[in-house]
Amino acid sequence: MERMNETLDLKLNELSANTAEVTGTAGMVNTAEMAEMAESPTAAERSGAEQSGAEQSGTGLDALVRGTDVPQGTVVMAATPIGNTADASARLIALLERADIVAAEDTRRLYALANRLGVHVNGRVVAYHDHNERDKSDGLLDQVETGATVLVVSDAGMPTINDPGLAIVRRAIERGLPVTCAPGPSAVLDALCLSGLPTDRFCYEGFLPRKHSERVQYLRTLRSERRTIVFYETLHRIDDSMADLLDVFGPNRKMALCRELTKDFEQIRRGTIAQIRQSVINEPPRGEMVLVVAGASEEEADAAAPASLSVEDLAVLSIDRAQEDNLRIKDAISQVVAEHPLADGSLANRKQVYNAVLAMKQ
Repeated sequence: MERMNETLDLKLNELSANTAEVTGTAGMVNTAEMAEMAESPTAAERSGAEQSGAEQSGTGLDALVRGTDVPQGTVVMAATPIGNTADASARLIALLERADIVAAEDTRRLYALANRLGVHVNGRVVAYHDHNERDKSDGLLDQVETGATVLVVSDAGMPTINDPGLAIVRRAIERGLPVTCAPGPSAVLDALCLSGLPTDRFCYEGFLPRKHSERVQYLRTLRSERRTIVFYETLHRIDDSMADLLDVFGPNRKMALCRELTKDFEQIRRGTIAQIRQSVINEPPRGEMVLVVAGASEEEADAAAPASLSVEDLAVLSIDRAQEDNLRIKDAISQVVAEHPLADGSLANRKQVYNAVLAMKQ
């Protein structure tokens, strides 16, 4: 009987153990399922995540374009890419799409740019270039007075910088109409930045004169310029212009020749004027060019500056001028002083010259 009870107890214990094992396994499965369910988002959570993703994707260029304010009743001068289309700003794209009137230097280039950007120009497009900008400015500004947005763009870069635009800016100011700017690419600033020359003070001189004699005379007026100097030059005149730069400024001035800025074949040649001149001979550059020339050193500026005449010298010249041209002495002094500036560009004191004249006549 005891043996039967022992056997029965043993079987009961085995059954209990098996039950506990099965129960434990089931518990583990249920826990895993619960964890998986906890990690799996609900439909509502998935919808919220998708909405959040859409909002994040709306923070790119499209969102910037949509969020750009296009001012009504305003002239907007906008910079366009100088080579790389990707330099176009969201603001430029918004203005191209939503301006009432687009005044373009070349309408064909405007549409080509719009096509590259995937932009539809919805406003009226008018040609606005060097030959008609004065005549068309007031008509465009009449539209501004009615609340229209007039966008002014050149072929490349910022309007008014060797491009049309100045006439409408001046007339807008005269008529008290708002004018603003959407800044962007600029060959002048790009070249200045990449030249490695001082940028704290610089002067932009545009294109050099076409004729050799005029170009040399013009460059001579800049020999004492202390600021970094920026020029534009064309493919057809670069050889002659570099020869004149060498002749006027000498071989040792630092400079940079910057070509095809922002484009695939961008090139910056840096060195002395003599070195860049030789590189132009050896490897003639192609494309649009910007020349950046270092300003004069203190010694160069002093050597190039016109000699200053003393007050007594000016008095003598004034007396001679008055006698030769039958002028009043005060008129003669005014002419002589204007013709002979001091080394710093200022004019001598006419009263001091007059007193010197009186002293000489006593």
